[in-house]
Amino acid sequence: MLVPILVSVIVASALVVVIMLLSSGAKGKKGKPKSDSKVQKKGKSGAIKDYEKRLNHNPHDVIALEALGDIYYEGNVWDKVWGVYKTLYEISAAHIEISVPKSTRRMGIAAYNLGKYDDALNSFMISLRKEPDVYETNLYLGKTFYAKQTYDKAIICFKKCRLIKPDSTEVVELLGRSLFQFHKYKECLPYLKKVLDEQPDNKELLFNMAVAMSESGIGDKALKIFVHLRPDPVYGAQSCLEAGKMHERNKNIAAALQDYEIGLKLQGVPEQIAVQIKYRCAQCYINQHNIQKGLTLLKQIQNSHSGYKDVDALVKRYAELASNQNLQTYLLSGTSEFVALCRKLIASFFKDAYVKVEDVSVASESVEILCSVESAKWEAKELFRFYRNSTVIGDIYVREFHSKMRDSKCDNGYCVTMSSFSDSAHKYVEGRPIDLIEKDQLCVLLKKINLF
Repeated sequence: MLVPILVSVIVASALVVVIMLLSSGAKGKKGKPKSDSKVQKKGKSGAIKDYEKRLNHNPHDVIALEALGDIYYEGNVWDKVWGVYKTLYEISAAHIEISVPKSTRRMGIAAYNLGKYDDALNSFMISLRKEPDVYETNLYLGKTFYAKQTYDKAIICFKKCRLIKPDSTEVVELLGRSLFQFHKYKECLPYLKKVLDEQPDNKELLFNMAVAMSESGIGDKALKIFVHLRPDPVYGAQSCLEAGKMHERNKNIAAALQDYEIGLKLQGVPEQIAVQIKYRCAQCYINQHNIQKGLTLLKQIQNSHSGYKDVDALVKRYAELASNQNLQTYLLSGTSEFVALCRKLIASFFKDAYVKVEDVSVASESVEILCSVESAKWEAKELFRFYRNSTVIGDIYVREFHSKMRDSKCDNGYCVTMSSFSDSAHKYVEGRPIDLIEKDQLCVLLKKINLF
């Protein structure tokens, strides 16, 4: 009876020993105490040499590969990480102890950091099929989609990361950036604001938030940010441009001009932005009747960016304006000055007669003056219409003008434009008491009269 008991005790002791050995082996593989202790004893370089020796004897030594993978991963040696975990994944079918999700995840992270985005995507997809809810996998998959400018898929990944780890400030920023790049301006605002609360000096995110506000209809707040960013060496020029455009839309030309002038003084402005600032600044100068300054900027654009927008036509037009004060008044002055010039023009038509203005009618596109003219030999009732725009005047307008002449019982009519009349308009006035005066003839008349 004693013998069976003794046998049982021996068997139990043997099982305990076996279990302890298995546990220590598992720790060596999963908890990494063996590799950690080796690194502590010999240092990283010494441990790497030992593991490489083992791999020279057996390239598929899983313990050596995993230990090297950990060392390289912790040291951000991404080319080595890629090679080690690629090997582990390739032999994983024959070695069930290898973690495929971990190997492919680290392959993907290495590929991402090496700029091999397609390889990264393939690796992450394999890892996700095995373990779909790992934060790190979803995070780097989102980063990879962001790097490839596939912002809609990046948004999905970062939203999943928010569910897994709601307190991650990194994900909040990445999600805000992705939504902004995908033009989800209103949706990105709370994320950008949350990051800026913690990073108030982040000028890039501040600029992006201003753009998002502007696109979301929060123009007043966006304008304040753009004005604040105007002196910034990186985002100042673009902020000057955006602030200027917003001031122009608000009809505040003086403020827009100030924005553009600040932008022109900044150093290192990208050429694409610089030319836009010059173009808009030139138009603001012209709007403020400073033809010479506007013309100078337009000529600079013409010399450096031939064929840019309508610069050639503008240079030709405003060079002519710069040499003719009356022409400037005709095109750019206020209503009262324009009407006074038109009266001078009418007087130049009838130098030896007395002209009495009976009525002045101001419309958005023209000024109409009804007058009676008396000379020693004749008298007549005349109707003048002066157009200020630069579009071609068609026969519809001339027909309407003729009807007004008949209603007013006028003897003659004169249509004057800084542009030209269409062929159908010229054909309509044949045999009718209407003179069509176009740009060339008008410029001659304007040079002859003295406004002052």
